[in-house]
This record gives sequence, structure tokens and C-alpha cells, in this order.
Amino acid sequence: MEVKKRFGKAVKEKRNAIGISQEELAMRIGADQAYISRIEAGQMNVTIETAEQIANVLQVDVGDLFIAQ
Repeated sequence: MEVKKRFGKAVKEKRNAIGISQEELAMRIGADQAYISRIEAGQMNVTIETAEQIANVLQVDVGDLFIAQ
């Protein structure tokens, strides 16, 4: 599985695990819901800074987002 898809799948799994919506995650990182949707679908390349922001909101290590379960 390519890295964008693994990352997106992990973001979705972690987000669902803590019970926040795409809209909430987007708001917390200063983005829009469509951006989060594209990330979770494996359609977006994200910067390291964005990956770190997402990890902080999801309360996980940034490296955990590159390992989809």
C-alpha cells in the first residue's frame, strides 16, 4: 500500500478511535473538511508540519500515522 493511503487510513482510524469528526480535526489544524477527506482517501501529500499537527490533535506519535492497522 502506498504511503499516502497508509497515512490516510491511519488518520481515519485514529480519528474515529477518539471520536472526532473530519470537521473537528480540520478546524483544529486550520484546514477544511474536504482537505481531511482527501487525506483520508489517500489523495493528498501532506507536509511534515501538517502531519505533526494532525498527530498532535489525534494524540499519537507522528510515526504512528504511517502505520495503518
